[in-house]
Amino acid sequence: MRILVAEPIAREGIERLRAAHDVDERPGISPDELCSILPGYDALVVRSQVQVDAAVIAAAGSRLQVVGRAGVGVDNVDLDAATAAGITVVNAPTGNTIAAAEHTFALLYGVARKVAAADASIRRGEWKRAQFTGLELRGRTLGIVGLGKIGQAIAARAVAMEMTVLASDPFVTAEQAAHHGVELVGFDALIERSDVISVHVPLTRSTRGLIGKDQLDRMKPGAIVLNVARGGVLDEAAVADALCDGRLGGAGIDVFETEPPTGSPLLDAPNTLLTPHLGASTAEAQVLVAEEVADQVLDVLAGRSARYAVNAPLLTPETARAIAPYLPLAEMLGRFFAQFARRGVRTVTLEIAGELAAYDATPLTAAVLRGMIETSTTQRVNLVNAASLAKARGITVVERKTPDAGGYAAQITLSGESGNRTTTVAGTVAGGEQRLTRLDAYRLDVEPADVMLITNHRDRPGMIGRIGQILGEADVNISAMHVGRSAPRADALMVLALDEDVPPEVADAIRSQEAVIELWTIRLGRDR
Repeated sequence: MRILVAEPIAREGIERLRAAHDVDERPGISPDELCSILPGYDALVVRSQVQVDAAVIAAAGSRLQVVGRAGVGVDNVDLDAATAAGITVVNAPTGNTIAAAEHTFALLYGVARKVAAADASIRRGEWKRAQFTGLELRGRTLGIVGLGKIGQAIAARAVAMEMTVLASDPFVTAEQAAHHGVELVGFDALIERSDVISVHVPLTRSTRGLIGKDQLDRMKPGAIVLNVARGGVLDEAAVADALCDGRLGGAGIDVFETEPPTGSPLLDAPNTLLTPHLGASTAEAQVLVAEEVADQVLDVLAGRSARYAVNAPLLTPETARAIAPYLPLAEMLGRFFAQFARRGVRTVTLEIAGELAAYDATPLTAAVLRGMIETSTTQRVNLVNAASLAKARGITVVERKTPDAGGYAAQITLSGESGNRTTTVAGTVAGGEQRLTRLDAYRLDVEPADVMLITNHRDRPGMIGRIGQILGEADVNISAMHVGRSAPRADALMVLALDEDVPPEVADAIRSQEAVIELWTIRLGRDR
């Protein structure tokens, strides 16, 4: 496969990619040139400057599978357009954790001890020690907005510095915060109680201007604010006004609404320490970020789930290991169900039983939807866009979990009503192989095949032989067979695994048999 690296990343990441695929490095590529050559690539790797907007994604065509963002944020990637196109977007959220945490403290110490101003003063030949009296951080309260990986790293260091640490994060429990030595509080309480406030949240509609005039007015007199996250989270004009008024004691800012921050009011505000987006700029972080994004690009190209896919289900390593064997099964069941139900089913019930019930089922649901939808569309369907495509088609999935999987370690069951008929398909993984365990009311144990002929017929002597004879005369070989029935001489379900496809005239000949009630030809192979 071909990978386009459109911005400089560490050589270690490039070499990992190059060991598996062809890599072209094109730093400084223009938007027009990117659009013109991108259709020839399976993966695109960028940092923060190249804008992967809707126009770029549309120009990429159907070949592009993954966009790798070598960094934490994905502000420069249109996630909605990527998701609709079935393109996985991955980032590298852990590679620069320590670098960002350490830079946060570099700014904090620099502001608290007025290091930059003192350095400039002494270079001017001055010796004004009293003018640069600073603050000790021990015993003060640090408020962390966003207790993710970087927030946790900062908390650990602040606790070691004997600071009291508060955090505000709607996605963290009080127990999780306490594990890091942090008291979880509401955002308003954090604003009012903290001596130092450091933000570590992405830039979204809800976080833009998160700290503005109202929040600054409610802070302790002389408080310090820090931003090593995203420009726009702080209202720069409001922060500058609070600094000029003396209400705010200082600000350490690494990111800006516009970069470079030409014309920013912070440039002329007192008691500031400003750096040019250096949070991830350590030699170690650059290597880790490049390796992290490279590994995930390789995972996606190999058909595996990426650890930090931004627009796909995020799995813990434990969950990924547990459900990995069942993802192909779920997709197969979805493909089987779509053909076995014949008519469109608007509501599908997905039952996850046994050991799988203990894990996040989102990827299994996405795999089922992928199998169902790809039989009726020419669009690329994958775990990224399956849910949105299903929603657009009016398909709803109801998820149920139960610890009881009968005699199996785990089982996945799909059921839904179409017309007056209820369709049920179930399967499991045994010995590393997929098995069909139920079709409607019939229990069975069948290994799925690329082509399967299924008949619902009246249980009469000679029926199996006649169907076999029709297939044999058409040179269609049977590789496996299973027959189940509700009662002697009642209705039977026969499942035949075939080596060849069934020509329409052969299916019609079988269907014309008096005892045959219904016939299905199920094609599970992707190339069929």
